[in-house]
Parts: sequence; C-alpha cells; structure tokens
Amino acid sequence: MLTLPVFDRSGKQVGEYQFDENELADHVSPQLLHDVVVMYQSNKRQGTAKTKTRGEVAGSTKKMFKQKGTGNARAGSKRSGVRRGGGHIHAKSPRDWRITMPRKAMQTATRMAMLSKFAADSIIILDDVSFSAPKTKQFVSILKALKVDEGRVLFTTTGYDVNVYKSGRNIPNVTVLPVSDINALEILLPKKIVITQAALDAFRGKIAAKRSTEKLETAEEV
Repeated sequence: MLTLPVFDRSGKQVGEYQFDENELADHVSPQLLHDVVVMYQSNKRQGTAKTKTRGEVAGSTKKMFKQKGTGNARAGSKRSGVRRGGGHIHAKSPRDWRITMPRKAMQTATRMAMLSKFAADSIIILDDVSFSAPKTKQFVSILKALKVDEGRVLFTTTGYDVNVYKSGRNIPNVTVLPVSDINALEILLPKKIVITQAALDAFRGKIAAKRSTEKLETAEEV
C-alpha cells in the first residue's frame, strides 16, 4: 500500500493519498516499455525524405567520352552518382515508419510506466489547480513551491483546462496534458510528474472500469 503526501499550490502538505500499487501492475517490464517507446517515437517520424536517383536527375544519358584511349578512368553518364549534379547512389524515398502494437499492450505499458515513476518517487500529487485566466507567473510559482522547476516536468490535470494549459505551455521543459492523453512515452520522458488528486482518481477509475469489463467478457466466453 502506497501512502503519498498531497500538496497545495504553496507546496504545503495538506493530506495523504493511499492506494494499492498493484492496481497499476504487478511488475514493470523493461522490454515492453522499450517496445512501446520505440513505437511512439517511430510513429512521430514523417517519412517524407526524398532524394533523386541517377534515373531521376536531369541530364543526358550520353557516355561522356570513349571507353579507352583517353588516359582517364572510364566514365558513363554525367548523371552518375560519383559526379557533381548526379543522382544519389543510395537514394532516399518516402516510407511509412508507423509501428502498431496491441491496444492492451499499450495500456499495460502506460500503467507500468506510472508504477515505475511511483517507485522512483517521481510523482507529486497536487490537491487542485485552477486559474481564472492564463497566468504563467502563478504557474511558475507553483512549480517552484513543489521544487520541480528544474528539469522536464509533466503536469497532468483531470480534463483540458484552457487556462491551466495556456499558463504552462510557454514554460521550457513543461508539458501540460489531461490524464486521458498521457501514455507510456509521456510518462517516462519527464524527470517529475505533477498530477492532481482528481486526475489520479480518474486514472485509477479508468483502470478499474477496464478490468471489470474484461472480467465480464471472460465470464461470457466461459
């Protein structure tokens, strides 16, 4: 059973949060986390790189000079890859870098990533956060009060709050995301994670609902 402190915006402890870490996962699989991170990073690649082969560049295909008798090395078309203006010998062409994985594997990896952050004491629970208007200065003061103003930080809220998002979007190394949008990569990248108590409740509730659904499906199959 984990017992974690809950802080307010001034960095003062105002309570405790308890839950069983086995709700997330019974262990952390480095191989699964590696595979999922590679998938997310690969899927970000555009795959639009393109260079021309010797058959695609402009120029004559005529042999530059006769094969023998000139004292020079033999040469073919000026479109050859060894000549300036010629095509690329190993030309790049557009390709799809997308990798797919089973949905359940990605969901498990997200829970394992969260468990690894709890084990590393890298998660800070905030009681609540809201702004009447976008206030970057106030957002920075919260990060300083929580002692997470250095290094990369993930700030997680229950839903999309435009004022919270706009308050933190211009701060270097700070990412603001609703809990529904976080995945294993977003969890593993930052040094610290600041999550509101309501967002953590929502995260656990989603896991519990999914597991109950899986149990019903298994019972129906039997």
